[in-house]
This record gives sequence, C-alpha cells and structure tokens, in this order.
Amino acid sequence: MADVAAAAGVSGQTVSRVVNASPRVDPATRARVEAAMSRLGYRPHRAARALRTGRTQTIGLVVATLDTVGNSRMLQAVAAAAAGRGYGVALVTAVGPESADDAFKRLADQGVDGVVVLNEASPFAATVPAAAGFRLLLVDAPGAPASPDAAPGFHVVQTDHAAGAHQAVAHLLELGHRHIAHIAGPADSFAARQREEGWRSALTAAGLEVPVPVRGDWSAASGYAAGGRLDDATAVFVANDQMALGALRALADAGKTVPADVSVVGFDDIADAAEYRPPLTTVRQDFDALGARAVEVLLEDVESEADTAPVVETFTPALVLRASTAPRR
Repeated sequence: MADVAAAAGVSGQTVSRVVNASPRVDPATRARVEAAMSRLGYRPHRAARALRTGRTQTIGLVVATLDTVGNSRMLQAVAAAAAGRGYGVALVTAVGPESADDAFKRLADQGVDGVVVLNEASPFAATVPAAAGFRLLLVDAPGAPASPDAAPGFHVVQTDHAAGAHQAVAHLLELGHRHIAHIAGPADSFAARQREEGWRSALTAAGLEVPVPVRGDWSAASGYAAGGRLDDATAVFVANDQMALGALRALADAGKTVPADVSVVGFDDIADAAEYRPPLTTVRQDFDALGARAVEVLLEDVESEADTAPVVETFTPALVLRASTAPRR
C-alpha cells in the first residue's frame, strides 16, 4: 500500500479509502490510485485486512431457492452492488427454521460482516437463535413495520407488492373488464399473498365478486395448468411473468386470442417479458435498485462505528403497458 501511495503521489490513507470503496475520494485521485494499483499489481490481502479491521469484507446472502427469476435477479443485484463496494458474497440456502439456523451458523464460521435475507427465507430467518448478533437486512419481511419507528431490530427493504397488484387490476377495470381472474403464487410466499391481496382489494373496492384464485408455484408449467382453469374470465392478473408465459400458451391452445378474448397482466417485468407473444403488460419490480439499496443500508450499518437505527424502506413498483391488454369487447 505504501508503494501504491508513493506511485500515485497520495497518502496511504487515500489508498486505503480507494481500496475500501469509500465515496470520500475525488474521482481523478481515485483513477490515479487505481492506475498505480494496476501498474504495480497490488491486491489487498483479505486475511490480513480481516485481522486488522475485524471485518472480512464479505456479506452473507440467505435464500430459499434460486429456481425463481425474482430470487436469481436479486442475487445478481446484491452481488453486483457488493462487488462495487469491494465486498464478496457468501451464499447459503434455507427452507425452514432448522435449515435457517444451520445457514447462519455456517455464515458465522465464515465471519461475514452482515447478512441479507431474501424473500421466502425472511419469515423465519430473523427469529432463529443463530441469527442473533448479526447485522441483518431482510428483503420482503412479513409483518415488517411500515416505518423504522417500530424498531424491528433489523433493516427491511421491500417492494409494495399489494400496491403493484392493485395497479394491475385497476388498469383492467379501466378497460371495462369485470370478471378478472387471478393466478396466484404459492400460499407460503409473502410476495404471493401480498399480490393476491392487491387483486382482491381492487375488485372489492369496485364492488365486484372476488373469484377463487387459481394457485401456481411460480413456474411457467404451473401457469400453463392454471391457464386452462380460468372459466369465463375476460382478464387475468398473474402473480409473476413466468406463470403468465404458461398462461399465454394455455389460452392459445384453448383457441383464445390475447388480448382480444382475454387480457393478461403479469408481475416482475423480467427481461423477456417484452418478447412474449404478445408483449406482456406487467408490473415492474426494480430488482437492481432493490438489491443496491439493500447492500447500501447493510454496509452503512457494518461500517458505522455507532449503533445504526433500523431502516425500513418500501419501493413502489410501476405498471408497464404492452400489447397483452385491451378493452373488453
């Protein structure tokens, strides 16, 4: 580090700030230091740094599954944001309280500086004994307070799934649809329950009967199976884009045209949604912003020398209009 400082004409402290991705470095100075690091082949020694600072520059990530697009996108977003701050990511899976406790013990063995818990893993992750003592951030936490005033004891970054679903159904109502079905996600999913609640509340507010939702498991195959059970619905709100893809094929196989016969709205706005046939109207969840903010909040806590008050932030998703919805005929 002293060699880098001499080559760049800066202090050792400035080099340290660059290495630790501190925002308190002038861009031109940062570029000069990085050029000197590259020229000299300098790489920080993680083990030595951990001994000196008590931090490993690694955050844990707890996830129930990577089979869903949402979780995979969040993993990508968190890993990219962490890398931008000079941190690595240690990934563990947890599908229940016992496996969550074991997952936190493994993260403790690795000495991670803090933990981000994603979606389906969040209901039990904050309550298992091994989670105690960690700086913890939950993404989509059931029962999380609406504001930090309730002091949950951990940070929360979440999407307002119910508001997004309400937007989707309000759009279909504006198009004149009155029989709006719902292909829901798994009953044990917080996001699925919130999206179902948004659909239900929009129909109730419009004075309409709320049909029994058809439940899938987030996969396109389950969306296909559910798409054959929509009865006489003229529109359907689907809890994610993967299931919407299956529903589109099921409707086509049944001889129905989208959107002339049935309008379809999804949720997530995955990368391929605009390439569906027809391009899918959907609710956009900003995974990159959600992951970046999760890392930012957690690392502000990790790097702070004082106790940090719990942060609770909610992102409101946006409806993206495409060709899969049209006025009721």
